[in-house]
Amino acid sequence: MDGTLVDSEKLWNVALYELAVEYGGTLSEAARLAIVGTSMDVSMEILHADLAQPWRDPRASAAWIDNRIVELFRTGLRWRPGASDLLRAVRDAGLPTALVTSSGRRLVEIALDTLGRDSFDVVVCGDEVEATKPHPEPYLTAARLLGVPIDRCVAIEDSPAGVASALAAGAVVLAVPVEVPVEVVDGVHLRESLDGVDLAVLAALLRSGPPTR
Repeated sequence: MDGTLVDSEKLWNVALYELAVEYGGTLSEAARLAIVGTSMDVSMEILHADLAQPWRDPRASAAWIDNRIVELFRTGLRWRPGASDLLRAVRDAGLPTALVTSSGRRLVEIALDTLGRDSFDVVVCGDEVEATKPHPEPYLTAARLLGVPIDRCVAIEDSPAGVASALAAGAVVLAVPVEVPVEVVDGVHLRESLDGVDLAVLAALLRSGPPTR
């Protein structure tokens, strides 16, 4: 979701930097980039370590971020280039789709006002799985709920954690990095944006097969 479908990473930047200031510090660029695509728990661990404040309560920090990002999301979300057109084409073709995100359900419900509540057959949120990205569970869960073999799925991701999750699950991965570079390995196909990505491109990716084990 964040950084792949909607241009929300900038909103996360605002919330994270504001929390660092609230704690009397400044979040480093290295820490911010390390946070991209991770769960809230991991994000708060990184932030506290970066500020040399490991004694901070991660639950309190997560609640602060959650409330602030909800405010920011409600100001409006913008689609990433090409994302709306591709999602519409996939839905028009009757293909099953899943939204697999590290964000929690509360935030996803707000984002769905922009994405469209009928855009996905399945929504897997970060607070509804035992293990979040980069663990394969989120993508394996989505494939199971869709009733589709994971090696017949194309996962579209923007972060190293998301790519690792999809690869470990056994999906073909289309990586469209925004904030952080993504390593191109077997099973990962790189594009600068989703502009020009259509059903033919997705079909070609599937023909290339999942990553070798």
